[in-house]
Amino acid sequence: MTAGVNGDVSFWYGDLGGVPAFRAPLQGDVQCDVAIVGAGYTGLWTAYYLMKSDPGLRIVILEKEFAGFGASGRNGGWLSGEMGWSREHYADRSGRQSVIDLQSAMWATVDEVIDVCSQEGIDADIIKGGSLHVATTASQAVRVREHVEHEAHWGVVAPDLLFLDEVETRARIDIADVRCSSFTPHAARIQPAKLVQGLARVVESLGVRICEGTTVTDITPHRVATDHGVVTAEYIIRATEGFTAGIKGYRREWLPMNSAMIATEPISEEQWAQIGWNRCETLGDAAHGYMYAQRTREGRIAIGGRGLPYRFGSATDVNGQTQERTVEMLEEILARMFPSLKGTRIDHAWCGVLGVPRDWCATVGLDPVTGFGWAGGYVGMGVATSNLSARTLRGLILGQNGSLEEFPETSLPWVNRHVRKWEPEPLRWLGVHGMYALFRSADRSERRRGTQKTSRAALLAARIAGRD
Repeated sequence: MTAGVNGDVSFWYGDLGGVPAFRAPLQGDVQCDVAIVGAGYTGLWTAYYLMKSDPGLRIVILEKEFAGFGASGRNGGWLSGEMGWSREHYADRSGRQSVIDLQSAMWATVDEVIDVCSQEGIDADIIKGGSLHVATTASQAVRVREHVEHEAHWGVVAPDLLFLDEVETRARIDIADVRCSSFTPHAARIQPAKLVQGLARVVESLGVRICEGTTVTDITPHRVATDHGVVTAEYIIRATEGFTAGIKGYRREWLPMNSAMIATEPISEEQWAQIGWNRCETLGDAAHGYMYAQRTREGRIAIGGRGLPYRFGSATDVNGQTQERTVEMLEEILARMFPSLKGTRIDHAWCGVLGVPRDWCATVGLDPVTGFGWAGGYVGMGVATSNLSARTLRGLILGQNGSLEEFPETSLPWVNRHVRKWEPEPLRWLGVHGMYALFRSADRSERRRGTQKTSRAALLAARIAGRD
């Protein structure tokens, strides 16, 4: 089935009546204290916290399109305190306690974002209903149990994480073939574009200059060259996430991973009465090629998944347009989980990119000599993580003239962490497409055979990915 709208950035902007008008671009050379490249969540939150701590700062944000054009305005709307990265990778460098501290900080970040939105008058359709990850096959059920046990090893236990059996899961959301699930209360549903557009307005009101329609051509110590002039600053922050590969010298830094979504027509009250989902939990599953979904403010289901995972040469989409086969794949997942919705009209389809480091772990850093800082590589967990990384950057910047001890975020294990670059093409393309082909094959095999064992194809794909 063809979606009513394909592209136009995302459904979330359609919900707002369309994409916003561009702010003025940079006009000639400028000097400032902090220059931020990228006006998504990371860049905007960084500017917000810096200005709240030091209102006298001169901050300029440079954005090629408009604030929230990238993942910040296209994501699944999961404000989640879950850690989607390898705890073991972080612990190898910084120790077990630092990883536990990072998890605690992530949980607290969910409430931090909610509190700031309340204080600043940002209406982002936020409902803190928690997050549910379901199993619909025998092998997925084993992985859900193993996940809960693994989390317990790191101190994540009830009530922060619960194992729910079939009856308990269906009491929340009635999903076909569901066997069990894990649930965490540390998550909220949001409308992503409302959050990023509201945050941009607040940041601008604090005195931050947001220059849209301004393409960055080069970043060197204390200097950002653009097509509209040069910005010199004591600190330069790269906050470009999935678009990092488009900056000179960063082609292999982070891989721009594609993710796609569809939004249904509003579902009838009779259908919702059958499905449940009354607490607006964010919804994911334990498949290898996993899905993610939410119940929107006006009673739609917005559901996403990988689709075409990666474009050759780290290319990105055109205005959010996605492939018809990807739309069909997401419709199939929707109908499998909710058979009563088969044939439901799809009003919108779109896609975007998220930043993936080679070890699949987020990182934040600042070089005090060059003044160059960065944050990102969130691997799809950026709604909450961008806020915590922005507070980390605030500490790293302001702590240079005082004491880093004033900013506990600067001791988190992701600070100043460097990983190796991605392989050159065509190895990068072959590796990513091979990995997801194996994941999809594993999901089909596990569903068909009904085995409790994870498919060997999935184990091979995980090794190729380098996530273990």
